[in-house]
Amino acid sequence: MDTLLRNRGVFRAAVCGQEELEQLSRDGSHYSLSTGILPSLGARSNRRVKLNRFIISPYDRRYRIWETFLVLLVIYTAWVSPFEFGFLKQPQSPLSICDNVVNGFFAVDIVLTFFVAYLDKATYLLIDDHKKIAWKYASSWLALDIISTIPAELARKISPKPLQSYGFFNMLRLWRLRRVSALFSRLEKDRNYNYFGVRCAKLLCVTLFAVHSAGCFYYLIAARYHDPLRTWIGAALGDNFLEQGIWIRYVTSIYWSITTLTTVGYGDLHPVNTSEMIFDIFYMLFNLGLTAYLIGNMTNLVVHGTSRTRRFRDTVQSASSFAQRNKLPARLQDQIVAHLCLKFRTDSEGLQQQETLDLLPKAIRSSISHYLFYSLVDKVYLFRGVSNNLLFQLVSEMEAEYFPPNEDVILQNEAPTDFYILVTGAVDVLAMKTGGEQVVGEAKTGDLCGEIGVLCYRPQLFTVRTKRLSQLLRMNRTSFLNIVQANVGDGTIIMNNLLQYLKEHKDPVMEGVFLETTNMLAHGRMELPLSLCIAALRGDDLLLHQLLKRGLDPNEADNNGRSALQRPKEVKTVCYFYWIMEQILTAETQKEIYRCGRQCWEVMNH
Repeated sequence: MDTLLRNRGVFRAAVCGQEELEQLSRDGSHYSLSTGILPSLGARSNRRVKLNRFIISPYDRRYRIWETFLVLLVIYTAWVSPFEFGFLKQPQSPLSICDNVVNGFFAVDIVLTFFVAYLDKATYLLIDDHKKIAWKYASSWLALDIISTIPAELARKISPKPLQSYGFFNMLRLWRLRRVSALFSRLEKDRNYNYFGVRCAKLLCVTLFAVHSAGCFYYLIAARYHDPLRTWIGAALGDNFLEQGIWIRYVTSIYWSITTLTTVGYGDLHPVNTSEMIFDIFYMLFNLGLTAYLIGNMTNLVVHGTSRTRRFRDTVQSASSFAQRNKLPARLQDQIVAHLCLKFRTDSEGLQQQETLDLLPKAIRSSISHYLFYSLVDKVYLFRGVSNNLLFQLVSEMEAEYFPPNEDVILQNEAPTDFYILVTGAVDVLAMKTGGEQVVGEAKTGDLCGEIGVLCYRPQLFTVRTKRLSQLLRMNRTSFLNIVQANVGDGTIIMNNLLQYLKEHKDPVMEGVFLETTNMLAHGRMELPLSLCIAALRGDDLLLHQLLKRGLDPNEADNNGRSALQRPKEVKTVCYFYWIMEQILTAETQKEIYRCGRQCWEVMNH
């Protein structure tokens, strides 16, 4: 159900359906880097879903197209205004006609602005009140927008005589350049546009505008000087330069501007009178700042593109020097370099998986991990039969890692801090035997590595080494135990799956681990939470006796709601038998009865 509540002029979205979500997108009420809208912390209401009648959202797609069209007109204004100011004394067609047409579009925009909502920087809400919009615009840019839109012909008639220059009011139109700056700021944050290209385009526009404006101003100084021969352009083109074509005069001015900006200065064009010298001084000082700005930005763009490669080379060089200085084995040196190269590949080629996940909230990371790895983890033998809740929690805590070929993932006899699930690739399982390392097995997609050391809390049994480029899910031991301890029934299933796995492997090492693990379970030296159900499932009377002795409740149920007393009749009988024995008999009598009970259990099993 979609409900909009009116509260002090702000619509509150109680439940957003599909239509409201689409409306949010259309009105620009969603957050994006290009719009800059941010939700206020602790806000009791959302931003407006719908604006007042006849109010336009500044983030509406159609209004953005209109703004882009105006930016194209601003680019025209940025070229024609300095040109008319420097080279024309009175309106000339077709420039004057184009100017008035452009002024008409900006006059329409002035009217339109009175109906465009604005973003309140304090509350980050779109203000759609007509009076507030009008007051904000009237107290800010309205006056300058109106002045820059007045036709030059009309301005010459109503202005004082000293200000009746044709190009004077045209220069006021450069106020519109703020729109170009806002456009570039938005495009730099828009992921649909290449950042390098946008920055280069901005630097190019700044440079061309500076060159064009300086050339027009410098020509104006010469054209207004009383002695045409004592001017920079008169010395080059003669005292009749005003009679020559406007194209020749414009190109000459731009040529001087570029040679001065680039500090080339061939000497063929230079200031002659004092006014030109003063202008040259300020222009060259301006060029110092402009050149520093251009070089700094271009350097930053180039360094940004090469810094990661430079850091990688420095890191590899440092690692190689460290390995050689400490005389590490060649195989270990190769592993170090291979690992660093793989990390560089995963970072530089746009993957940056872990960095991207670290930027996201936990709920999104959990959803991503669930989508990518849940089906794989669900098929792992260790987690067969466990609850979906446990699987979801485990997947959320797992981290995907890449390993290059021939890299050691686990070392034999190291402390068990993590275990791994193989996602892609393949690994060899090796053991130290007489004569060196020998391959005792191979793990493929969906297989576990290191789980025996983690669950049985003993040094790792084998070395695990990748055969080719492999991706593995890493699970930290501490995180794993914390999750399992909160799910007693699932811990029982996991331990039973492990014991069944060890029992099925007809290997002396596995048999030894199986016996040792069973003994540790019986004496309560395991960190996994256990219930009587695991003993009932396995038919292990010794474990059943030890767990009852530790005070476990025989009525405790597993994930399926079944307790040990709800198992087959013989299991139920044994549970009651041990429980009564613990309650009323002495220790010596218990031992004797336990011996007889074990014989009875063996008879029942056979």
